[in-house]
Amino acid sequence: MSEIRLTSEKKLRLFAGRGFPELADEVAAELGIPLTPTSAYDFANGEIFVRFEESVRGCDAFVIQSHTTPVNKQIMEQLIMVDALKRASAKRITVVAPFYGYARQDKKSRGREPITARLMADLFKTAGADRLMTVDLHTSQIQGFFDGPVDHLFALPMLANYVGSKVDRTRLTIVSPDSGRVRVAERWSDLLGGCPIAFIHKTRDPRIPNEATVGRVVGDVQGQTCVVIDDMIDTAGTITKAVDALFEAGAKDVIVAATHAVFSGAAIDRLKNSRASEVVITNTLPVSEDQKFDNLTVLSIAPLLARAIREVFEDGSVTSLFDGHS
Repeated sequence: MSEIRLTSEKKLRLFAGRGFPELADEVAAELGIPLTPTSAYDFANGEIFVRFEESVRGCDAFVIQSHTTPVNKQIMEQLIMVDALKRASAKRITVVAPFYGYARQDKKSRGREPITARLMADLFKTAGADRLMTVDLHTSQIQGFFDGPVDHLFALPMLANYVGSKVDRTRLTIVSPDSGRVRVAERWSDLLGGCPIAFIHKTRDPRIPNEATVGRVVGDVQGQTCVVIDDMIDTAGTITKAVDALFEAGAKDVIVAATHAVFSGAAIDRLKNSRASEVVITNTLPVSEDQKFDNLTVLSIAPLLARAIREVFEDGSVTSLFDGHS
């Protein structure tokens, strides 16, 4: 009778969708592994075909896809990749979505509205995902929508360290663009030596998307360098109105810092014409050449993603990566 040899050696495999291949290449380089060869194309009617060119049986699979424009296509492609891995007997499947699409609809503001952040979590679970990894969710409660482990990573330490290295911290104020981001502003303050916090009193009509009315500045910003923080910049309407409000309140300088550069509509023109001295973002979403401008700084999220992937693969601790204090 021939001997059957069992091996417990785990295999880390990284798979990339077509949403933002440059980021996937960066993550693979940080990990020191190649991306698994994948064949992906669109049928004439827009349907997506995906096939992996190597065996994935028994592997620890990480599927990275940025939910960039067109967002529905990128999400669907990632779902199809997860389904293909499940049917090819991957041992564990982790969805890596640096920017989690549909996160803004995380609760019902009025009747007959969807909760799409929960729908997204259900779709990934149904497709076969065991774990979810993302960066700076719109609200932390979304972690509870997915029935499984969620690694909620924070770009905050990286952004705060960069900003802190460029400014006089004794004249620094962290500004939340609305009352909902005050807790994040407090984390910024902790990392930067306890600098003061202010916030913008903002109102929004739920019937009009992407438009807010900026009210008064709550807090003393006279003569201060202000850092306006947010999770994303979409049309840049709110953030540029906040910059104007801060200068009107006596701020000496204003820097904008955000994780996700959605950059929809007139966002680039608004930011270019803004009085902010610098706009600091990460590359969770691609920034094309025609979207770049002189005072834009893009920090790479790849080292953080790679470190988290390695910790998950090695069954290590990722707490320091998602508690916002590493």
